[in-house]
Amino acid sequence: MNRDEMLARVRNRKEPWDIVVIGGGATGAGVAVDAASRGYDVLLLEREDFGKGTSSRATKLVHGGVRYLEQGNVSLVMEALKERGILLRNAPHIVKDLKFIVPNYSWWEAPFYGIGMKVYDFLAGKYSFGSSKVLSLEETLQLLPTIRRDGLRGGVMYHDGQFDDTRLLINLMTTAAEHGATLLNYAGVVELKKDESGFVQGVVAVDGESGEKFEIEARSVVNATGIFTDEIRRLAEPGVEQMMAPSQGIHLMFDRSFLVGDTALLVPQTDDGRVLFAVPWHNRTLVGTTDTPIETISYEPLPFEEEIDFVLETAGRYLSHKPTREDILSVYVGIRPLVKAAGASDGKTSSLSRDYTIHIDHSGLLTIVGGKWTTYRHMAEDTVDHAMTLGRLDEKPCVTATMHIHGYHQHPEEFGSLSVYGSDAPAILELSKESPELAGLLHPDLPYTAAEVVWAARNEMSRTLDDALARRTRALLLNARAAIAIAPAVASLLAKELGKDAAWAEEQVRIFGALAAQYIPQGTKYPAAPPVV
Repeated sequence: MNRDEMLARVRNRKEPWDIVVIGGGATGAGVAVDAASRGYDVLLLEREDFGKGTSSRATKLVHGGVRYLEQGNVSLVMEALKERGILLRNAPHIVKDLKFIVPNYSWWEAPFYGIGMKVYDFLAGKYSFGSSKVLSLEETLQLLPTIRRDGLRGGVMYHDGQFDDTRLLINLMTTAAEHGATLLNYAGVVELKKDESGFVQGVVAVDGESGEKFEIEARSVVNATGIFTDEIRRLAEPGVEQMMAPSQGIHLMFDRSFLVGDTALLVPQTDDGRVLFAVPWHNRTLVGTTDTPIETISYEPLPFEEEIDFVLETAGRYLSHKPTREDILSVYVGIRPLVKAAGASDGKTSSLSRDYTIHIDHSGLLTIVGGKWTTYRHMAEDTVDHAMTLGRLDEKPCVTATMHIHGYHQHPEEFGSLSVYGSDAPAILELSKESPELAGLLHPDLPYTAAEVVWAARNEMSRTLDDALARRTRALLLNARAAIAIAPAVASLLAKELGKDAAWAEEQVRIFGALAAQYIPQGTKYPAAPPVV
């Protein structure tokens, strides 16, 4: 993907696009892939970088949702388990099977959770990742040697999926591009164009890098902006009622020593009614998440002090080595774009459905909101079916259920730390051979090389230090201090690739340093959580 080429396509386009997608997260990318692979002319516009919002801040799980089963939402669980299986089949370089253990400290937990996980297995059907199993105390300790032993009776093991969210997102964008889609990051929509009847017929977008404005015509416009859903809807109808109920969840990153092995821990019932995960991810231990209703949304939400304390305290009940603030390598926050529930009055967002909603405003703007990463493909199929009707497009069937995603490789483990790149890994290795100075690790505490930064700038539309260190690589999430340390070197690499000067690189380091400081709890005083009303 080359941004200059994409920009030229928009500038030179004379005909209306079949579908314009607003939003470059999981949902928008899925819609672009689906529509482009059907043969439609597609333009995707993202105000910031691809995945800058919620889609880069997940718990890194491709799962059916054990707690949704407890809530009785069987249809959502079945759909998610099916999509989990499809995603593993279409992107085995990014998605993998992961064993989870629910520890048992009471006599009733083994039969209770054992039966529940058998139902989970049954609902997966032919898309199953493996059978659940009740474990003895010895088997549990063998798989989770760092779990708290006092009172432990055993555990229940089940299977779910794990992935790297922004690696999948960039691969989806590349897949869409390979099918002819035009994609632009840093190109925000500032206005919706309407015809004489008041129906949306296009957008006005501004290139965030040059300030150039584009009048863009479209047969159908899809609003896939996640937490900014209502902001775009108000461009069409200023007085529209809000349909999104935001909730934030935090994740804490720790050293791998807190969860030795390749098995994840699931705490099925926390004090706030959610489940809590401790997951091995990129040779770290990832723990989360919370569910806190909020009023204000932003690209860089801050954790609340109470949330950090809650995760530390809950994790400390189950890990033999209790984590402290000093152990936190990074804290990141994601905002869920949940659909408002009629009559919900308990003030909790944990009870709201994680299902998605497709809404068509009076202006003809098609909005897709809600859902979760695991079901992105099905959400996209449903959305494009609606856009096809609204835009009076020729009917074409969805083909994504059996379509390989860019990077597809059946044995990615042979590429070591580059496994998440799949079939792109050999090209990155070749880049390191051609320029040996790019081959070394950027930092001893991070698994990334300079070649990956250069690759992202040349082929994945990486434009800033934030892009390179938070989303093309995951340095900021894995270790915020290490990411700050390598910022000057990475900024120099980007400046060279993007044709920028030293002043640009210095400014990038300053901006990124201020951003990354928010990911380090020590010495940072975060706000208090809002009261539940």
